[in-house]
Amino acid sequence: MDEIRYRVIRSNRKTMSGTIKDGILEVRAPRYVSDEEIKDFVLSHRAWIEKHMAKYKEMEEKEKGEPGLTMDDVRTLADEALKVIPSKVKFYAEKLGVTYGRITVRNQTTKWGSCTAKGNLNFNCLLMLAPSEVLDSVIVHELAHRKHMNHSKQFYEEVLGVLPDYHKWDKWLKDNGGSLIRRMKRG
Repeated sequence: MDEIRYRVIRSNRKTMSGTIKDGILEVRAPRYVSDEEIKDFVLSHRAWIEKHMAKYKEMEEKEKGEPGLTMDDVRTLADEALKVIPSKVKFYAEKLGVTYGRITVRNQTTKWGSCTAKGNLNFNCLLMLAPSEVLDSVIVHELAHRKHMNHSKQFYEEVLGVLPDYHKWDKWLKDNGGSLIRRMKRG
């Protein structure tokens, strides 16, 4: 059996968790947990880790032929987003019966969208590389936060009332979004 390599991030959390980040297992652990307990945690999750590491390697292989995005590419995507997103936000805001503040487009590596308490909306320019339904799902998701600043059952009822196939496009983003972000990092 191969030894599983990992890095540990300790914090004030109460439980341990593991994620695969850039092909490396990151174990998040409470400060008080011993190195031996962390090793036991990793070994007890070996099947999950190996499965997700294999998925990561497969995805990495698939992405080898995809070009990275230059800063010019990112600027072009941001310009395109500023032309497309405001009219979509207006359309869906009317459907949801909500107002909103400023719309900002960014090139982010962790978020696809966000909504502030004041109703300002932020969107990732990389959404322009996704199917338009994915962009719509992120817009509706953020606008639904104007009614529910959480991810409650009521929040998802609002989202699904406007986009019944929301979960399909949310899954597309979960499955493919990392690849879009890595293209930006390779540029």
